[in-house]
Amino acid sequence: MEQRKPPATEEGWYVLHDCRSIDWDAWREAPQRVRDRALSEGIDFLSAYEAVEDSEAGQTAVYTVLGHKADIMILHLRPTMGDLDAAERHFEQTEFAAFTEQEFSYVSVTEASGYTEKSREYFEGEVDDDSGLAQYIQARLHPDVPDEEFVCFYPMSKRRQPDQNWYDTSFEERAAHIKRHGDIGRGYGGDVNQMICGSIGFDDWEWGITLWSEEMTSIKELLTEMRFDPSTSQFAEFGPFYVGRKFAPGDLPAVLAGQRVPTDTDTTGGVPEAHAGQTETDAHADHGAGAHADDGGTAGDTEGHSGAHPGSAGEGDHPHGETGDDADRPASEHGEHPTDDGDDGDDSGGGRPDVSGDYEVVDDAVQRVGRLGLHEGETYDAGDFALLFHSSADAEDIVDDVEDLAESFDHYDRHVTTTVRAQSGQTFVVSIWTAEEAAETAAGFLSDLDGIEQQFGGQLGEGVDDTDDQAAASSESIREQLDEAGVYAGQPHGEDVYALVVYSAADPEDLAAEVADLRGAFDRYDTHVRTSIYRDTDSGTTAVASLWDTEDAAQTASGYLTDLPDVVRRQGESDGFGTMGMFYTVKPEYREEFVEKFDTVGGLLAEMEGHRETALLANYDDENDMFIASQWDSKEDAMTFFRSEEFSETVDWGRDVLADRPRHVFLA
Repeated sequence: MEQRKPPATEEGWYVLHDCRSIDWDAWREAPQRVRDRALSEGIDFLSAYEAVEDSEAGQTAVYTVLGHKADIMILHLRPTMGDLDAAERHFEQTEFAAFTEQEFSYVSVTEASGYTEKSREYFEGEVDDDSGLAQYIQARLHPDVPDEEFVCFYPMSKRRQPDQNWYDTSFEERAAHIKRHGDIGRGYGGDVNQMICGSIGFDDWEWGITLWSEEMTSIKELLTEMRFDPSTSQFAEFGPFYVGRKFAPGDLPAVLAGQRVPTDTDTTGGVPEAHAGQTETDAHADHGAGAHADDGGTAGDTEGHSGAHPGSAGEGDHPHGETGDDADRPASEHGEHPTDDGDDGDDSGGGRPDVSGDYEVVDDAVQRVGRLGLHEGETYDAGDFALLFHSSADAEDIVDDVEDLAESFDHYDRHVTTTVRAQSGQTFVVSIWTAEEAAETAAGFLSDLDGIEQQFGGQLGEGVDDTDDQAAASSESIREQLDEAGVYAGQPHGEDVYALVVYSAADPEDLAAEVADLRGAFDRYDTHVRTSIYRDTDSGTTAVASLWDTEDAAQTASGYLTDLPDVVRRQGESDGFGTMGMFYTVKPEYREEFVEKFDTVGGLLAEMEGHRETALLANYDDENDMFIASQWDSKEDAMTFFRSEEFSETVDWGRDVLADRPRHVFLA
């Protein structure tokens, strides 16, 4: 029998697809400090490898995986097998890895192979290294991981059956299959990116195929069309498919918290732009122009360029359309399509869901809002912070939604204004706040409006630095001063207690089930003290209070509390100073007297300088459990009251009517 001729190939970067499942039971049962450490180490590992700090070159990306096969997929591309081996072992050293199990992995190498005359010239050393063709092949051998949202990975082989043996066909027949396959693939240029890797001798299949796209249906359409091509219908065998979505390393806490990712907050910066086309190899024959494999040529069979460059290959088998002839043109002629820059910094940490929005900070915010008729002294004060979002929707179509948001924002002292402005046929949403940290949270809600395309934020001039030193003082300092006044300051059992309180417009009955679910989740952590619904019957205000032994745990819980229905504000989200008296468990026979006493003290507070408001709220399930929330202009104003004779008398009186010692706690 005649010896068949394999194609020349050139190999490039080594590739590992590492698919992991999460041990969710172990994750839920782990102490919060362990989970925080695991998340921190996981983020550090992924960020460092994505930044290619472990080797001279390469790429790393991380994806969620949908379905039962795995939960996350880490994709490594590295110059040597040693680099790849180290990356896999390094991950196992992290605390996060202890919560994972490797469900599937695939080892391969980027590969270029040639069936066309142009590619054969390259492999035979007849093409200059600086030619368009050589540069094209090198780009395929050193691919950038695209920033597209969706990924699809699967292994494949060519059939070796008696009547369908790819390796028993002539070189010319295989080349014809690849050319036709490539013609189909070129029709998806700009919609699907791909990486073809050879794995003969590396893994159980012959090629590993990775496809990327902004629309998963584009991948489906490409593969569907390829299934009807003879190179696939007659000769292709497929392994399992892994489909997922790209996320930034900093979004790992959101992934573990069940939040939607990406959150557009990536500490590691942008991902390099994807090349327009990927490599060509025999594998491409199944996807057309490079989406599947079509012939498994042996490594090291090249002339002139043996194994020097990593990548993928040759010509005509790329689903995006470039043939070897196309590749000989300058890169600008290849029709590369732009991708997102991926520059979306990461702010999430410690497992707390990130609800803030993403926007580009600009220096000319004053001019931008000024062009829309908003000016200092009329609409805002110097030093305020503006969000300026551009929408493709008509102004009249989103004005109601913006007004609803503005009404909710008005519950916050830091909100200045939120409005829709139309200019030259364009629609803008402007939201101004007294502090950037308040605006960051608002940006998350504004970005959900219809048609939001561009998002900017910036300082509106220089404000007067009137930061209150007392308000910025640590809770330890406050505690010491209260101790001097004879007031117990929130150290039950030798530990600090941190309080979170959110206010909701929802009816307590509607909140009860969701709060019960949260409480059940929180009770898994030994740092959780309690979480309850409280009600101010005079004002109709409903609050959810959650108490924790550590500030970090409270901060983590805050993300979940703000997801409760109809939350309108969080205690302490103002530019003043808030205190909370809690654990006011009143003896039942004294409850009415306690409420009357509060009314008396309330009258006294109303006369005090710097006092804004004070409310008494009772536990929805236990009317004898209460807390008092106060808001002041500054910490010093609050301390003046705590030092007053009237407060001391109230504390002394409380010892007789309270079933437990009252404690003041401070907002996390």
